[in-house]
Amino acid sequence: MVSHSSLNDFYQGSGASYPEGVSKDIGHFNVFEAEKLFDKVTGNRTMPYSRRDYYKVSWIRGKSTAEYADKVIDIPQNALLFATPKIPYHWLPADGNQTGMFCIFTSGFLDERKSGVVLDELPIFQPGQVPVFPLSPEESAEVEYLFRKMHKELASDYAFKYDLLRNLLLELIHFGQKLQPVSVLSTTQNASQRIVSLFIELLERQFPLESPRQLLALRTAKDYATRLAVHVNHLNKVLKEVTGSTTTETIHQRILQEARVLLKQTSWTVADIAWSLGFDDVPHFSNFFKKHTQVTPVAFRQ
Repeated sequence: MVSHSSLNDFYQGSGASYPEGVSKDIGHFNVFEAEKLFDKVTGNRTMPYSRRDYYKVSWIRGKSTAEYADKVIDIPQNALLFATPKIPYHWLPADGNQTGMFCIFTSGFLDERKSGVVLDELPIFQPGQVPVFPLSPEESAEVEYLFRKMHKELASDYAFKYDLLRNLLLELIHFGQKLQPVSVLSTTQNASQRIVSLFIELLERQFPLESPRQLLALRTAKDYATRLAVHVNHLNKVLKEVTGSTTTETIHQRILQEARVLLKQTSWTVADIAWSLGFDDVPHFSNFFKKHTQVTPVAFRQ
């Protein structure tokens, strides 16, 4: 099943103590040493596949694997992993030798009024990006320093420690963004790029599907063009120019990604999945899925 993991779920399942004195005005932030936490149910540190209700940045030491709906990323040694509530993933350590640190935080902690940034507009948290970065020994040492400093400051009684922690977290995020290709970090947008950004944001808002009763509000290229107040031909033209894919191809790929998640991680019937994703019937959905994956939905689930 695709589960949702709230902050309370995290603290109850990990054995960690919920921090005292955290107010809604501050937003939530905490930092941990990974080897000191474990799952109370399984007795290990595996992070199950789920859509978490918080952001997470992890410094990982040791061989492990990060599994997403459409890709599996092997982590040979040191890595920096960024997680957003929009994208579920499953972290699986190869053995019991994993160490490292991680921090969790809510969007309120990096509220635009406090930090000057819009969290979901940062390149590191954009859909479609590879959110895991291998680290050299030197880079790993820099990341460890930032985490150790956050851990130390969080335990202090400094009156402005949350302001300092916010700055340290942003420094960690920018460290990760510097590891991305330059093309991903370009902030110079022309009109076409702005339309594409708005389209992608609108597309991502349709997901995740959380119930068989939930139906995609926008399904076709015309639906998105109407919502964006542009002609469908113009939307298709700029998407092709910027991304290399047409509007319909982009929509289909995102629907296919969600279909994979629902087939693998829920007990919904194929008919329920087909209906939620906007298909009139199961044969239509099955033909669509097989065209893109070469297997039927039933075969993929098995």
